[in-house]
Amino acid sequence: MVWAGDRGGVVASVVELAHGLVAGDGRRTLGGRVRLVPLFKRKQGSAGLGVLLLQGRDMIERTASVHAARWGLGTAERWDLDQTMAVIRWTFPDKTAEAPAQILGSYSPRSGSWLWAWANDSLRPATRTASEAARDWGAANGQALLTRPRLEVTEEQADEITAIAFRVTMATGFYRAPTGSGVVYVTFGQVTITPAIGEPETLDIAVE
Repeated sequence: MVWAGDRGGVVASVVELAHGLVAGDGRRTLGGRVRLVPLFKRKQGSAGLGVLLLQGRDMIERTASVHAARWGLGTAERWDLDQTMAVIRWTFPDKTAEAPAQILGSYSPRSGSWLWAWANDSLRPATRTASEAARDWGAANGQALLTRPRLEVTEEQADEITAIAFRVTMATGFYRAPTGSGVVYVTFGQVTITPAIGEPETLDIAVE
């Protein structure tokens, strides 16, 4: 199965979730790798959801900034997600960019609900690994937000859920992919940029 669509974007909303959720810039380049150092150093196993939300939003914003500067994340003419290969590809007039991808979940404006990828049987197993890791962390730490298959939330709250999952899974790339029926939330890894003329390049982000 392949999903496709026009240009999407990255999360920029700032909201609070239930239970008082409130919600770091060390960056250096080592060779071809960009290393991001989170503001908060607490281990995720001991951090509450509020801290993870802060960390997740911070890492989404900073990784998105790197991807946007290096290859134009958020400006592609179209995107395609091959579930069989678990790969997402962005198409530009002068290049393509592709990366291994995971689906965290999806939001439906019509029903006002979030559905975790691990609970969506229409998705291939290869694309659900990250969401399963988030679920397992939630189960181990008593966080029902990550273990309930479907949640009635606003789109802004769906953004916040994905920020927490982004931090829990230590992802290094995020894409908010629009579809005809809603939004699919995707994380991705090392990006291969292939120009129309020239040799491919890769971008790898390491989060400490």
